[in-house]
Amino acid sequence: MIPKNIAGIAIPDSSLANEAAELLREHGTPLLWNHSHRVYLFGALQGHQAGLRYDPELLYISALFHDLGLTEKYRSPDKRFEVDGANAARSFLEQHGISNESTQLVWDAIALHTTRGVAQYKEPVVALVYHGVVFDVIGDHFEELSEETRSQVVSAFPREDFKNKILHAFLDGFRHKPETTYGNINSDVCERYLPGYKRPNFCDFVLQSPWNE
Repeated sequence: MIPKNIAGIAIPDSSLANEAAELLREHGTPLLWNHSHRVYLFGALQGHQAGLRYDPELLYISALFHDLGLTEKYRSPDKRFEVDGANAARSFLEQHGISNESTQLVWDAIALHTTRGVAQYKEPVVALVYHGVVFDVIGDHFEELSEETRSQVVSAFPREDFKNKILHAFLDGFRHKPETTYGNINSDVCERYLPGYKRPNFCDFVLQSPWNE
C-alpha cells in the first residue's frame, strides 16, 4: 500500500492516479517504482519551497510514467526512451478523457526530463519532474532539502544501491537503439557500459554533410 503522506506531501489517491500507479507496478520494477515516487516527492517538495502552483495529480502521473519507456512493455525500436514514456502517458490520459492541455503538459514533462537547460524553465509540472529527477539521480540542490526530509522520503521508497542499478536500467532500456542517445546525456551511459560504442560527434556531421562548401 502506498503511504498517503510523506514529508508533508500527499500522494494523489484519485482513480486516475491509482490506475497509473498500477501500470508502473505491473510493467516496471521495484527500482523504477521507488525512484518514480521519489521523483514525485522531491519535485513536490521543491515546488512547495518555491511557492509554485501546480496540479499534484499531473505531477504524480508524469513521475510515474517518466521512465516507463525503459521497460519492455513500452520501449520502441527507434525512439528516445523519454518519448516512449511520454507517448505511453499520452495514450493513457487520452483514454481517460483528460484535456489536450493537461495531456500535453504531462507529455512535455516526461519527454524533457533529461533535457538539462530547458525543462527547468517550463511550466511548474515540467520543471518539477526535472528537478525531482536530478535531485534523486545526481543530488542536484541536495542541501536545499533537510536530512530529515530526505530520510523520510527514502525510508518510504528506498534507494537500495540505486546509483549502480539505475545506470544499468538505463542501458537495458536503450542498448538496442544507442543512436537515440545522440545529443543527450544517455550517450554517456552507452559510452561507459556498451562495449565498442563510440558516441557520434556533431562536428563530424557538419563536416561530412553533402554540402559542397
